[in-house]
Amino acid sequence: MEIKILEDRANPLLKRHEVRFEVAHATAASPSREAVRDALSKLVNSPKDRVVIERMRARFGTATTRGDAHVYESADAAKSTERAHILIRNRLKEKPAAAAAPAPSEPAPAASPKPEATPSEKKE
Repeated sequence: MEIKILEDRANPLLKRHEVRFEVAHATAASPSREAVRDALSKLVNSPKDRVVIERMRARFGTATTRGDAHVYESADAAKSTERAHILIRNRLKEKPAAAAAPAPSEPAPAASPKPEATPSEKKE
């Protein structure tokens, strides 16, 4: 796996560098997000927890994958700026547990029948 940086832009407002990269993987399948984060963090001399891969797209008919990544100045800046699902994909945040549904073995309580109104209660 060989990574080449195509573009590197500084974004001081969001405290990050925006990197566009290309991965050549001639003898292997498309690389995993974790493997690319490892290699990219070494290439830009930044800890892995500051590198967030936004997207990776394999190019049809070739053994290359292009993508976008953000390299933050601090891990806190990354966690406060990036969207939650991107942080989950990059394993920087845990996926929230699903809401607990009632157990299927316990039937729902039956609704009590409504008493009908007596003639004295009816208003005309």
